[in-house]
Amino acid sequence: MASTEEDRVPVLIVGGSLVGLSTSLFLGRLGIDHLLVERHAGTSHHPRGRGNNVRTMELYRNAGVEHLIREAASVLADNHGILQAGSLTGDDQEWLFRQIDPGGELSRLSPSGWCLCSQNDLEPVLLDAALELGADIRFGTELVSFEQDEEGVSALVRNRETGVAHTVRADYLVAADGPRSPVREQLGIGHTGQGDLFHNVSITFRAKELADVVGDRRFIVCYLTNPESSGALLPVDNQEHWVFHAPWRPGDGETLEDFTDERCTALIRTATGAPDLEVHVTGKAPWHAAERIAERYGSDRVFLAGDSAHEMSPTGAFGSNTGIQDAHNLAWKLAAVLEGWAGPALLETYEAERRPVALATAERASARSAEHQHPGYDVSPGTGRRPGMMAMVLGYRYTAGAVCGAPADAEAVPQEFRPSAEPGKRAPHMWLKQRQGERMSTLDLYAKYPVLLVGPDGGAWYSAGRRLAEETGLPLECYRVGRGADDELAPDAEDADWARLHGVADDGAVLVRPDGFVAWRSESATADPDGVLAQVLDTVLSLR
Repeated sequence: MASTEEDRVPVLIVGGSLVGLSTSLFLGRLGIDHLLVERHAGTSHHPRGRGNNVRTMELYRNAGVEHLIREAASVLADNHGILQAGSLTGDDQEWLFRQIDPGGELSRLSPSGWCLCSQNDLEPVLLDAALELGADIRFGTELVSFEQDEEGVSALVRNRETGVAHTVRADYLVAADGPRSPVREQLGIGHTGQGDLFHNVSITFRAKELADVVGDRRFIVCYLTNPESSGALLPVDNQEHWVFHAPWRPGDGETLEDFTDERCTALIRTATGAPDLEVHVTGKAPWHAAERIAERYGSDRVFLAGDSAHEMSPTGAFGSNTGIQDAHNLAWKLAAVLEGWAGPALLETYEAERRPVALATAERASARSAEHQHPGYDVSPGTGRRPGMMAMVLGYRYTAGAVCGAPADAEAVPQEFRPSAEPGKRAPHMWLKQRQGERMSTLDLYAKYPVLLVGPDGGAWYSAGRRLAEETGLPLECYRVGRGADDELAPDAEDADWARLHGVADDGAVLVRPDGFVAWRSESATADPDGVLAQVLDTVLSLR
């Protein structure tokens, strides 16, 4: 059944899971009208995708929902570390790591921290926040087809309950429609990578007595290695509700029907070492670990984000975090182009920046699965030095794209993480005080528009930025950081040095993008700050 109704929106989002809802939230925060369609009737009911890393939580902090997510995740707030054990009742037990942030060192690097919030708890928070910002979100609605031209995208969407279809006309389409993305397939975009890695069946179950078996071991996940029943055990509430990931081998002829309630119960009892455990299976969901990266991140006015652009092994929760960070990168660029303060070519930098990060991250996720001996993944971990977790999470950089002065030959992910304001890197965190005395992180400054920060002797840069903004209408925010009467911001700690942390002299300047990545910096003053700054902004924002 067709309808003559037509919606006109700047952005159409296809897919309403974590990445699609995050895209909606980020666009809404930037004031961009959009429509999101999701074929399922509501948010996820399955406890999965729980690991939200510190960079993702910084983005949610910026969007004003970090505290709400932590409230939703409070039941797992004390769970840390990954345990590997022959069973929960034997002596063969080893912590692969005990604490996510041993010693509390992360507080020096970020105003945020890691958060365990399962997808079924996180998605409702994102949904409510996006709706409060004015998002038009329609569940039970699927994309039927789309066509694009030089002016925009025409998409046919259908209500799955009524069968009524109508047209949506959008300037841009964001496909967050999963690993089997129909949008990607219609665009004819292929993959690189290893392909399928292993298969699991996720079994949700109730077992009140299991809390007594687990005791005070508050793990994120426990890899159980009994050769008769290996698997991964995850707490949902540390009391009654649990998840067990059991290896599934469809290549050997094993079917989902083989995972009866009786078999699942036996697998859980054997793996945990509790033969008399009372188990009530409440659900089963197959999932596939893969390493695939789209050869392109879109075509013209259509962009891929999340699993439609990349699939990664779940170990380390890299996939969902990378997808949410895709959404954040794309959202500010869409907003800048739609509002007219950046040129359309800025959107081409999305693939240039995000795809190299996905390639490096997917490779690291696969290696981590081997290192942790993830059930069902029978691959040697190999040898050789690999980037550490903080390098993967906070250290990745953009060597090409909307940056000036980034080294083109640098790796997307370094071996180690060091806070830096080098172009292409995430701007470092430092606690600041406003004139009114309010405490904030430097990262809180990077919200909607480009930000120019200058040192205590950087008045020439500051004046140039203010003139440029006034003369061109460019929404450039300028701040002086120092301890003088005219400085808007001051380091909160007496021994903190903004210039040293950012790698500039007191008369230097740093330009930071709305996503918190350094676009450019000048280590000191120059004879023509107006001309230099204008040229940099033209390049970064694709204005010419």
